[in-house]
Amino acid sequence: MSFEKISVIGLGYIGLPTAAVLAAHGHTVIGVDVNAHAVATINSGKAHITEPDLDVTVQSAVASGRLRAVTAAEPADAFIIAVPTPFKDGYEPDVSFVRAAALSIAPALRPGNLVILESTSPVGTTSALSEWLAEARPDLTMPSRAGEQSDIHIAYCPERVLPGKVIRELVENDRIIGGLSDRSTDKAAELYALFVKGLALKTNARTAEMCKLVENSFRDVNIAFANELSIVCAGLGINVWELIKLANHHPRVNILQPGPGVGGHCIAVDPWFIVHSSPEHARLIRTAREVNDSKPDFVMAEIKSLANRFKAPRIACLGLSFKPDIDDLRESPAVEIVKQLALDAVGELLVVEPHVNALPKELATLPGIRLTSLAEAVEHADIVVMLVNHRDFKALDIRLLTNKLLVDTRGEWASR
Repeated sequence: MSFEKISVIGLGYIGLPTAAVLAAHGHTVIGVDVNAHAVATINSGKAHITEPDLDVTVQSAVASGRLRAVTAAEPADAFIIAVPTPFKDGYEPDVSFVRAAALSIAPALRPGNLVILESTSPVGTTSALSEWLAEARPDLTMPSRAGEQSDIHIAYCPERVLPGKVIRELVENDRIIGGLSDRSTDKAAELYALFVKGLALKTNARTAEMCKLVENSFRDVNIAFANELSIVCAGLGINVWELIKLANHHPRVNILQPGPGVGGHCIAVDPWFIVHSSPEHARLIRTAREVNDSKPDFVMAEIKSLANRFKAPRIACLGLSFKPDIDDLRESPAVEIVKQLALDAVGELLVVEPHVNALPKELATLPGIRLTSLAEAVEHADIVVMLVNHRDFKALDIRLLTNKLLVDTRGEWASR
């Protein structure tokens, strides 16, 4: 199958790197996003998100004429959907962005087109996508109804990249490809072969959807063990960082490192999709989510206990992103902790986040919060809280923390 023109729907943390990498491999790419500012930024040769090597990749792709961003879908040979899939109240999956993307590309579809869903989704979403397209384009047959003989080929292929390493991992990582028909699977594998060096692991759409959820749920369960262990050790007066280091000398033990919670759009969200699909049986997965979701409360209680020693405490909160050395604040436990401290008026909050230029909206309107430099925050703070172990924070001279009260959620100062 010839892919002369490829369209990527959704130019966020996955869509834009995918579009840029495809263009870097010599393919004509149309990026589509409803955010006009993002579209204008990309067309100027810049990235509206922070990711190592993304700026230069976008700049080169746009300058070569192989990447162009628009706000409405245009005809193409293949469409890759990479839009958000959050959850509603009660942890119910919200696939409305996927449906909106499907309806946006429906008028541009032509016989022989390939549609790939990359968004992390509940099991059955790819089939639903096929039905939405069938309803919007009754003149075209879809694999959910016509099987191997369908006019349009539809497959699911989840992203499996690590923020901070997206450009490299898009190319190097293996891909799971699950079509609604064998032909759909094969067509999708042909597309990814254009730029992926990793293996193309073929399966069906439902298994591919579940695999993505399982991968992140596995990680969530293991993080929950470490987080619960840190709470238990705090009550017993045991240094959890030393304990984990010792326990991991066992040849078959590999305990992860605890933190202030779990963030990001994947690990903090995906397990709920499984719980929602099978609430009676996904008991361990649910409990792990509850443990990780409750960890920010434990951290806040620790900070409040120390703050009670001061009449007007100044608290340095180091980091807002959900993991080190990125600007992604989605589902970040650090943001939640700072927000709750502000709402509870615990003290003046000196926030340090080197990867953003302004506080996020949910913090910017709250009193008592100021975004500042690391040096200023540490100098004036009574309490210093390590929320995210950014590279800049790990290099901090420990002597500057003398006479400060410390809350170390990442274990960076535990052994110094």
